[in-house]
Order: sequence, then C-alpha cells, then structure tokens
Amino acid sequence: MSELVTGEAVVLDLRPAKLPSRALAVLLDLVVTVVAYLVVTIVLVMSTASLDEAAQVALSIASFLLVLVGGPIAVETLSHGRSLGKLAFGLRVVRDDGGPIRFRHALVRGAIGVVEILLTFGVVACTASLVSARGRRLGDVFAGTLVVRERIPTGRAAFVPPPPPWLAGRFAGLDLSAVPDGLWLAVRQYLTRMQQLDPQVSLGMAQRLAADLAARTGASVPQDLPAAAFLAAVMHERQAREARRAFGAGGFAAPAGGPGAPAAYQPPATAAAQPQNSAPPAQQQNGARQPQAPVMPPAAPPRGEPPTARPATGFAPPA
Repeated sequence: MSELVTGEAVVLDLRPAKLPSRALAVLLDLVVTVVAYLVVTIVLVMSTASLDEAAQVALSIASFLLVLVGGPIAVETLSHGRSLGKLAFGLRVVRDDGGPIRFRHALVRGAIGVVEILLTFGVVACTASLVSARGRRLGDVFAGTLVVRERIPTGRAAFVPPPPPWLAGRFAGLDLSAVPDGLWLAVRQYLTRMQQLDPQVSLGMAQRLAADLAARTGASVPQDLPAAAFLAAVMHERQAREARRAFGAGGFAAPAGGPGAPAAYQPPATAAAQPQNSAPPAQQQNGARQPQAPVMPPAAPPRGEPPTARPATGFAPPA
C-alpha cells in the first residue's frame, strides 16, 4: 500500500501497555506456570520411578515443553490474548490492526518468549520493550502483535461509523485473506478520523485506501459509491466475519448508546409497517382484496444528491 503521512490518520487509538504492568502480568503468569510445572514434575517422578534414565529425561523434556511452552500458547489462543496475568492487570494481546490474535500469533510469541523471558530471565524482553516505541518485545515484533490496555475510559474510545444500510451484505463474497493488517489499521484509523480532516485531503486519502483495498481483494470500487462508503462497507464485513469466528455463528450484539457512539439507523416515518388487511371499509365489506404491490427497497440516490437527503446512519462520506 502507499505511505500515509497525514498525522490525523496515523495516530494509534489503542493504548499500548507500559513495561511495569506487562512485567507484573508476566510475573504472575510465570508463577502459575512454574507451580503447575512443579506439580507435573512431581507426579511424573513418582509415577516413572521404575523407568530407565533415558525415559525419565525424555519425559522431563516433554513436560517442560508441554507446560512452560505449550501452556501459555494454548491459554492465549483460547482466551484471545488474555492470560491470567493480563486479565488481572487489564491487558490483552491484539494484532497490529486491533483484531484478536490467532494460534500462529500465540505460537510465535510463545516460542520466542522461551529465549527472551525464560532463558535470559526477562533481560532481553525488558530491553526490547524499553527500546520499542510501543513497548513491544521481540515476540510481539515477529508475531505482529501488541499488548494494549483494556481498562480505559469509555468516553475516549473511537468508533468506526457503520456503512449505509443499503450496503449491508453487498460485499459478502469478497476474499479478504490477502489484505495485510497494516492496511486494515490504516482504513480503521481513517474512518474514525475522516470528519476531522480537510475535505479534499479526506477525499484523496479515501480514494487511495479504496484503490489499495480493491487491489488486494481483486474487486473494483463501484462507480456509484463514494470511496469512504466502500471502505466502511468492507470494514464492516471484515468485523462481522471476525465476530462470527470469535463468538460463533450468532456474532455479538453491538453496545447501545454510549458517548461518541454513532447514531443508529432510524427508518423514515412514512415507511411504518401497516397491517395487511388495511383496505378501505368498502372493499372489506364487498370481500374484494386489492393486490398488494411488491415492496421495493429504496433506490440509491444519485451521486450529486446532498447527504442530508439520505436516512441518518451515523456515516457521512467526505464531500
């Protein structure tokens, strides 16, 4: 993708965790892991006393890899980045674009953590966190992850405006597997700050991001759709897929209200539902039923129509 240098679009709205809170979380995780390792070791020694020395060494190595390496990887994968220590201090491991981590992210973090945390007693991890601008250790750098704070004031959270309702499901067939995390992060940051930018700058950035996104997905930007609306619709489709993957087929319910939350879609007053048998009394008495005209979805307004003529959706593309 092309380089984005505008300051309003590159400010990371996730709060990276500081080194003290991360160190305390890791220390708590290590205490729990070491206690579990000692319990497993004692059980193995008592149950394998009759085996030869080679078998005991093999079992000790297997227990080390299973508990001290495989345990944290499994916990971070199943909890989507929340270990016991991170949960206690309000931290979470996320991808660079803010999404939940997967097994490959936890695997890279756990494998490199053996060297920079266990074998070097955390010296390498602390040094890398102090040098990094966002406090990332080597495992985070290679895995493309970031440890962030979850317990922040709700009023400061940035919301991605939802796309117009007539775009729901329009991009359900797009292949989003080739889109890198950095591009998703740039799109998300632009959507949360596009109203704060100059209209011409915002329009140019939307067109550049839409072109990059279309090139990665193999689809072209519709001519009758503003670039910002295209970005919002594709981002909404990606978030819906992530929700179905993380929480099941039912997804999750978006929080209602809250400071700074985008306005929900309200149908026009003239489109209120009416009973099916709402024919005039004369027709009902004669038993005649007039055929109902099929209800057609509202046609998309022309490109030059001002945004105020559309229903309020909380999303307004730049002029």
